[in-house]
Amino acid sequence: MATEDTSSAAEPAVPKNLFIRAIHLVERFFHPDYVGLIVATLFFGLSLTPSLLPRDWFFQGLLSGINATIGYGLGCLLAWAWRSWVAPRITWPEQVRTAWARRPSWLPVALRIAIVAACLIFAVLMSIQSSKWQRQITDLMGMEPVSDSGYSRTVLLGAVVVGLLIWISRLVVRLVRTVSRALNQWVRIPAAFARPLGVIVVLVAAVLLFNGVLAKGFFAVANSAFSARNSHTSPNAVQPTLPERSGSPDSLAKWDTLGSEGRWFVATAPTALAIEEVTGKPAREPIRVYAGLESADGVEAQTDVAIAELDRTRAFDREVLVVISTTGTGWVDTISAESIELMYGGDTALVATQYSYLPSALSFLSDRDKSMTMGRTLFDKVYDRWSALPEDARPKLLVYGESLGSQGSEGAFSGLADIRNRTDGVLWVGPPNSNRLWSEFVARRDPGTEEITPIYADGMSVRFAASADQLARPTPVWNDPRIVYLQHASDPVVWWSPDLLFSQPDWLREKRGPDVSPAMSWYPIVTFWQVAADLPRAQTVSDGHGHNYGNLVPDAWAAVAQPPDYTPELAARIQVFLEESMATERQLK
Repeated sequence: MATEDTSSAAEPAVPKNLFIRAIHLVERFFHPDYVGLIVATLFFGLSLTPSLLPRDWFFQGLLSGINATIGYGLGCLLAWAWRSWVAPRITWPEQVRTAWARRPSWLPVALRIAIVAACLIFAVLMSIQSSKWQRQITDLMGMEPVSDSGYSRTVLLGAVVVGLLIWISRLVVRLVRTVSRALNQWVRIPAAFARPLGVIVVLVAAVLLFNGVLAKGFFAVANSAFSARNSHTSPNAVQPTLPERSGSPDSLAKWDTLGSEGRWFVATAPTALAIEEVTGKPAREPIRVYAGLESADGVEAQTDVAIAELDRTRAFDREVLVVISTTGTGWVDTISAESIELMYGGDTALVATQYSYLPSALSFLSDRDKSMTMGRTLFDKVYDRWSALPEDARPKLLVYGESLGSQGSEGAFSGLADIRNRTDGVLWVGPPNSNRLWSEFVARRDPGTEEITPIYADGMSVRFAASADQLARPTPVWNDPRIVYLQHASDPVVWWSPDLLFSQPDWLREKRGPDVSPAMSWYPIVTFWQVAADLPRAQTVSDGHGHNYGNLVPDAWAAVAQPPDYTPELAARIQVFLEESMATERQLK
């Protein structure tokens, strides 16, 4: 590129040369690819479009920076392909080549400045529009609006993230070049083969390092950290003395082996007296059985302890027996447990086991098979013991799982016929998109029904709901046993899938859910990262949205296994009790 022009006496050349030289210095420092910059800005802007959940400026800046970096890489790849394969094969007319050779020296610089300015203006305008979209999402969810002022910092933070990630990628490129040079000089591999081989060597080393040393090291550290947390006991979780609880002095599963979530589960069960105050009728002490990771060595031994606890507490003499698959840390939703206990006046037995120290997000990556193994083993052993009883002496056998717990619970069954043959009802809440049975039911939904709330086989056995009224779709009458999936249109746990990378899902082709912005659209790669970024924040929104299902669970249990004496008045009293219980738990846990 020409940078000097001293032929014109009317226009001083020195200032122009200084300005152009300054631009060149900046370019030599940053080495920008302008095609990459354009595509990065496009990805940055698309990442500011609405996703399932509201985001603050800081989280948005991180997400947009990652998306923009991906766009920059794709832009650089396109530019390289153009230079290497397309441009050399194009023959420009002589007039065009002559005109380009005579271009003013400042023109290319002006074009590059215009590109940078246009990208900056586009990013700023999109960040302003993004704040409006965020307010729309919070309005739909009944939340406090996101501050507009913070979004002015989104562009700056995104630029910092892009710069950092590009710097790291360039270090990787230098490493590839070093490896290629070494292969050429030391191993005597021809340069034409050394370059691609260098890329392969670095990629393989990175994969092996991540899957081996880094991944194992990360999960080892995570297990160590969360196992320490597992040993923590809330001061408000007091060892139960009632024999109906695991962890009591009579229990085969000792108090100090239950883990943090297990101890909270057995310590906070409502008493018969508390249940009587809600129902106005005599109640029994509800049974809560739990086996932690330290209650026995291995899945088989753990589930054996759980079965022995069910026998010790005479759980098979109760009216209802609920097999619960927990989330990663062994957590059981308080509202789900208390709802069924209050509905049946405490004449219930709940059994759960822990399979991991890790939260669900990490368990999904490392312990998914373990969750399914535990879910299958626990249910099979309960079912074997239950089916050995006379038919008229069996409790109602129900199944429950939330989030990753629903995936573990699904693992106990081969299909719908198996569920109907071996249970009296199922409630699965916020199922991950990778759930096998859920995916089959949704894919085979009745024609004309939407993916966010499908109808399967006329709703005769399986139903999907995001609100209480949807439990009666398409008709209030349906067959026993009943299977219910609760899923919000705004729950990223339900809708995140690797398929989002390059395939538009039906739920983004169809009409958006009531708490999803109408402006949300699908964009290749971008939407995948948007919804992935929503996952760790799925429970930070108001109840009835995202991954918060508490206010819908009592209605779902009533739909699955409503007792004969269940009335709207009792349902209202139970709802009040549950709201007070959850408020207390938030303060004490």
